[in-house]
Amino acid sequence: MQDGIGRSRTTNYRGWQSDVIVDLIKRYGFPHITLNPGASFRGLHDSLVNYGGNEPPMMLCQHEEIAVQIAHGYAKATGKPMAVILHDLVGLLHACMAIYYAYIDRVPIFIIGATGPMDEGKRRPHIDWTHSALVQGNAVRDYVKWDYQPSSIEGVPESFARAYSIMTTEPQGPVYMCYDAALQEAPLSAKVPLPPAGAACCSRNMPAGARAASRTSWSWRRPPARRCGTSITR
Repeated sequence: MQDGIGRSRTTNYRGWQSDVIVDLIKRYGFPHITLNPGASFRGLHDSLVNYGGNEPPMMLCQHEEIAVQIAHGYAKATGKPMAVILHDLVGLLHACMAIYYAYIDRVPIFIIGATGPMDEGKRRPHIDWTHSALVQGNAVRDYVKWDYQPSSIEGVPESFARAYSIMTTEPQGPVYMCYDAALQEAPLSAKVPLPPAGAACCSRNMPAGARAASRTSWSWRRPPARRCGTSITR
């Protein structure tokens, strides 16, 4: 196999469950990933480097809010979504304001989170307990279009495709997918099929008329205020 500039490249062994997430990130064509590194997604981080070959490239951010805001600006400038990875509950909480702004601006951002391990017997003392929540998506559920936390690797591909579809359907907005740390780091014991490349219903493929109708049907319409029985224009 060769890379984009003609150099030979070895196809890495797909041996960990987090490798499946990397395959999905590549399949849906995310150009960049912004993140502030954290232990809860060390498995995914390892897969991005050693299995995925640093593609798509990761952008190191000093704060989770910055990571989400970069993705926000990229989507506004290009019309394409970026992926963001947030560490555990604390990283998600750091990013809340930026996620809210993306939501009210109708910007698609694919937010990947991590938690746990949810198996209490696998948790490190103190830190894995204080940085995990059940269910972690509750922290942002009111201002993301969809959130989900699969409990097995078999549930990852279909939920990933569904999240992408929801994110890119008008009105667009951020989604949050949360992956158990133990799920990421477990050996891949069986082949996990990926969804077809065109599995997501993306609004960019909708006819112009349908897209316009979708925007209109979801537009914000405030009823006129009334004072003393008289309609007032807002």
